[in-house]
This record gives sequence, C-alpha cells and structure tokens, in this order.
Amino acid sequence: MLSVETLKKNKDQWWALPLVLPLLLLPLARVGNTYVHIEGGLVVLYYLPLSLFSAFIMMYGRRALPGIALGVVVYYHRNVGLLDLTVTLLNFFVPTTLSWAGYRIFAPGQHAVSWWHARSGTQRMFWLVFFNATVFMLFYQIAAFLGLYERPTSLTGENPFTVLTLISYQAVLVGCLTGTPVFYLLIRVLRHPRYLKSFLSQARAQRDKKVSKVEVAVWLGIILFLLGCLMQPTGDSSSLFSTTYTLSLLLPVMLWGAMRFGYFFITTVWTPVLALLCHYYYLYFPSVPGYETQMVINTSSYGVFSLVIVFMALTATRQRIMHLRGRRLALIDPLSHMPNLRALNRDLGKAPWSVLCFMRIPELELLGRNYGVMLRILYKQQMAAWLRQILLPDELAYQLSGHDLVLRIHTESYLERIDALDKRVRQFRFMWDGMPLQPQVGISYSFVRSPVTHLHLLLGEMSTMADLSLATNQPESLQCRGANHVQKAVKLKVDMLNRLQQALDNHHFRLMAQRIEGMRGDSYYEILLRMRGDDGELIAPEIFLPVAHEFGLSSRIDLMVLESTLQFMDEWREQLPASRFSINLTPATVCRVPFPGEVQRLLARYHVEPWQLIFEITESQSFTNVEQTQVTLSRLRAMGCRIAIDDFGTGYASYARLKSINADILKIDGSFIRNIVTSSLDYQIVESMCHLARMKNMQVVAEYVESEEIKNVACSLGIDYLQGYVIGKPQPLESLIATKPETTAQA
Repeated sequence: MLSVETLKKNKDQWWALPLVLPLLLLPLARVGNTYVHIEGGLVVLYYLPLSLFSAFIMMYGRRALPGIALGVVVYYHRNVGLLDLTVTLLNFFVPTTLSWAGYRIFAPGQHAVSWWHARSGTQRMFWLVFFNATVFMLFYQIAAFLGLYERPTSLTGENPFTVLTLISYQAVLVGCLTGTPVFYLLIRVLRHPRYLKSFLSQARAQRDKKVSKVEVAVWLGIILFLLGCLMQPTGDSSSLFSTTYTLSLLLPVMLWGAMRFGYFFITTVWTPVLALLCHYYYLYFPSVPGYETQMVINTSSYGVFSLVIVFMALTATRQRIMHLRGRRLALIDPLSHMPNLRALNRDLGKAPWSVLCFMRIPELELLGRNYGVMLRILYKQQMAAWLRQILLPDELAYQLSGHDLVLRIHTESYLERIDALDKRVRQFRFMWDGMPLQPQVGISYSFVRSPVTHLHLLLGEMSTMADLSLATNQPESLQCRGANHVQKAVKLKVDMLNRLQQALDNHHFRLMAQRIEGMRGDSYYEILLRMRGDDGELIAPEIFLPVAHEFGLSSRIDLMVLESTLQFMDEWREQLPASRFSINLTPATVCRVPFPGEVQRLLARYHVEPWQLIFEITESQSFTNVEQTQVTLSRLRAMGCRIAIDDFGTGYASYARLKSINADILKIDGSFIRNIVTSSLDYQIVESMCHLARMKNMQVVAEYVESEEIKNVACSLGIDYLQGYVIGKPQPLESLIATKPETTAQA
C-alpha cells in the first residue's frame, strides 16, 4: 500500500512516468510513419515521433528530456554508430526544446501547458508546429550535408532543394499539427485515467446544442463511406470514387463536423483518418507520369486540409463558447453579480408551479444616496447569501432594479417556508463600516404557473402588496388579498402615465390663475395646473402629479408651466403691465442642477424681468438633496426671483427646517387659516408664524380665506397677502386679459 501511494505521489518525477511513457508510445508513433520511394529516394508522407516528443515536453517540461533520450537510444540504436545516434538525439532535442522555450516565453500562464486551450492557439501553431518542424528539417539537412549521419541520407536526397525535401517537410508539419494533440491526450489519460471522462465531458460541451445522435450517425456514416471508397484497390473496374476525387470530398464533410461537433472531437477523429489516408495512399493514388508533382500536391492537400479543419474547429468552438458565455452573462446582473429578471423568467419555465416571494427595502434608496451605491449592492448580496442557507439548491434570489429583491421557491409547504423566510429576514443585520443596519423589509408572495407571460405586471402587483406589508408588518399574499384591486390600481396608474405622456406631447394642459390680494393694494396670481381629459373635463393636479413624480415627469411638467406662463406674459405685456405670477415647483425640479440656468434662458427669450416671477416650494421630506436645494434657491434669488414656502405648518415643515431656508414669502397652510375664527389654538399658531416671518423679513400669505370673518382676522394679524374664494376663484389664464385686473409693482 505504501509503494502505491509513493508511486502516485511521485508519478510526475523524471524517473517515473516521464521516463517510461516514451518507451511505450514511441513504437506507436513510428508505426504511424508513412514512407514512399520516389526517384530512388525515400521520403516521408506522415511523421509522428517529433509530435510525440513535443507533447511530452509540453506535458512535463524539462522532466521529459531523460525519457525522450532513452526512447531515442532504445529504438534508434540498431545498425548505427555512436555519432549517428548522438546526431539523431540532438535532431530531436534541439527543435523540441527551442520550440518549447519560445512557446513558454511568448505564451506565459497556466493555460499554455494545455494543447486544448484556445487562448494560445496562434502561439502553438507557430512555435510547436511551424518552428518545430522547420528547425527539425534544417538540422537534419545540415547534419546530412556535413556527413554526420553514418547511414545513407536518402530521406531527402543529397540536394536539399528538391521535391523530395518539400514532401518530407510537409509531412513533418502535418505530423506536428495533427499528432501533437492526440499524443497529448494519450499522455494525459495514461497519467490520470479519469482525465478521459473530463475530456469527453468537455467535448460534449463544445458541440452545438442542436446536434442530435442522428446527425452524428449520418456524419460518421459518410466518413466511413468515403474512407471505404478510398481504401478499395484501383483497377479497370474502379470508379471515380476510388481516386483522389473522393479525397477532396472529405474536406466539406470534415468542415461540417468542425462547425458542429467542436475542436476536441474533430481533431481526435481527423488524426486517425489522416493516418489511414497516408498509410494507404497507394490504393487511391496510383503511379502515373508526373507522379512526383502529384505527390507534392497530394501531401500539401493533407496539410491544407488539416490546417483548415483545425482552424474552423477552433473558430466555431470559440464562437460557440463566447455565445454561451454571453447568454450566461445576460442572466447575471453586472453590478450585483446576482441572477436577474431574465434568469427568473427562465427558471420559472423549468417548473409547472412556483411561489414568488417579493422583498421591498425602501430605506435602501435613502441609504444608497448617503453612503453610495455599493451599500445597496452589498446589502442585496449579503441578504441573498443569508437567505440561501434555508433555500433549496435550485432556489435563488434574483436582483431587481432599485431596492427590490425576488425569490423563487417550491410550492411544498410554502406557507411555513414564507414564515421561515420572514423570521430569517428579521434576524439579518447588515454591517456597514462597523455600523449595524436593519432597514424594514416588506414581503409579498404569490403562486405562479408556467409559462408566465406577464411577469413585469405580476411583479408590479407584488410590489404594491409589499408596500402593504410594510404597514402590516407581515408577509402579504397576492391571492389572499385579491389581486383585482391591485391590478386595478396598477392599471389606473399605467393609464394615467399614458395620458400624461400624451398631454405633454400634445400640450393638453390648461393653466389656471388664482388672485392673491395684497393688503397694500398690490396683487399677483398663482398659476394652477389642470390636465384636459378625453372628454374635455379638467383633471385636478392631485390626481396626476403623484404619477408624474413617481415616473420622473414632474420636472418636465414644471418647465412646461414655466415656459407657457412666460410666453403668456410676453404676448400680453401691454394689457397686463408689471404683472407677477407665482409658479409651484416640485422637489425634483428644485434639486436639478441646470434649473437656474434654464430659468435665466427662458427669461431672456421672453423678455420677462426676474422680479415678476415667484417660485413656490414645499419644504418637506421630498427634497432628496438639501445642499442642491439651497444652491438652486440661492441662484434664483440672486437672479431676482422671489421664493415662497408653500403649505407651511404641515408635513415636515417646521421652525427648525425654516432656519436653513432663505425665502421671501411664507404661505401659511389653509388647515390653520380655515379655523382661525373658531379655534384659539389655530389663532395662536398663525400669530407665531407671522411673528417668525417678520423676524426673517418675510411676507406672509394666508391660504383658504373663504369668508369675510377669516379675512378680517387675517388682516388684524398683519398678514400681507390673502388667497381664497373670497378673494377670487381659479380661472383660466386667458381670462385675465378681459378682466384686466389691477396690478402693482413688486411689494
């Protein structure tokens, strides 16, 4: 037992397999040699010993040299002297070592030790085939010219520049090209028999996926038929298929195999086919006048056929591998390296029923803005790895855009598994720079049946249910809750998005103006937006603006309102001199870097003064970039425009937030103004707001002034501007031309 283990451990030492295998394989290589007599000289048609030694040195490196030397001495010592044997040994050593050294220098890396690796194909062709064969023939010619060989040098004749030399050179080239990969395979299998299984597996992987057993059988049948035709002895009754004509038919058949079956398979098959063709050349190539020239053409055909077949097999296999790699990469998200939506769609088709588990982590968006996109990527990767411990091998977590993940699980005991997933998610702690983070996760799940034709719509419905899960703090089922209302909500949202797009493209918006009256006699107008419906009805902004904000259209709408207002002011400047208008801005617009420049260009285009514009913003949590908001508002104020804080007192607007915003006007929300007459608390709140505004040199606007009593109380508090139905209802912007309301200069 110890000796077996020792042999296994030391089998690659120079005194083990590298020394023994040449003695076993060199007779096989010599049997494959084919010689022919031409003009009284002996030339070679197919020569394999050099390819055998190249395969050995490629496998074992310097450790192969003693075995090569032993093989040459054992099988070439008969009837030769010491000088002849030494020169023969050098004739093999010099080309193999030089070609191997050049190959290792110009093709470094682990892949260079394998003949089958495609990355170093060009280097192998040059160094191990062309350079190797050329140096071998040059050394032989020089040694023969110097008389170093004691035996007659009838291999190529005394004159090296003859047809005989060309035939032998082509034989050595073809032998190196076709023999080296086969001998390399034999050495690998003898060294480790399990490599044969790996080789066959790789050969199957290289062939086209559409190849069937019938196609392989037909191809092999054609090859055997053509070989059978060529192996028949020529005679008076011989047909055209018993001549070199059939040899030319082999090329397209082998190219068919090269394109379909892969590099491993075709090179392994072509070498024994070529050996048979060379060994039995006399059966299909009879001696006729011009025999020498025809033999050159014939042997060159062997080389050209081999080169074309190997090249096409390599090219087709490489393209197939690249195509398969591209298909695999198409199923992987490039950032998170997780399976993507395309992979989910593929995996859903593998099972008749599946359960999808949708996970929404909305806080990832805020964390990603503060800490970078890598936080979001690492969170998803670690969450997927955390959940993989309770998933089956073929159950995966799939990457979705934004802050969502989706899992596919089997239907067996799915309720218990959903509960286990929920508990597992709650136990997850994400560490970021030593800081533990545990954002809330909403989970929804649903049965799906293959094929899933509307996966995107289904995920949209599950996304809505995941939002509900954030509120209920438990996984929500799309089936149990009923998908009708979810589908209806999604459908309404999609319909509204389409109507918004059409309205923007076709200018189906209508601008309304509501008068804001100043206590000192000046006034201005707030621009209110309405969207025209299909029947001409006007749709309120609270219906379509949330959809516009969700799908990134709010900034485009703001620019449209701004340009339409400025165009109106430019067109009717004589009828409405010194008019001022207030325009509402969404948070997405305020956070855009180029917005102040766009305002400046529009003011210059329509010849409107900056003081004629008032921009209303809502100080709320919607501002995603506080620093950029400050920069935008500062640039607008420096330009001469005025800034108003809308709906002050509601949402996230507060005294503390107001300290960081520099504005000109404070608009008190109508929820305080509406009850100012009946509620002393609201009265005190409004009074404190007015006091704060005066401290910051801001003017105050009271919204929702709907009665004379409210108007009188607001005036008593020193509020500067009033807005509401008592002052004026919203009316089409064009109606201001007919009424010609009183306007004054900027307060």
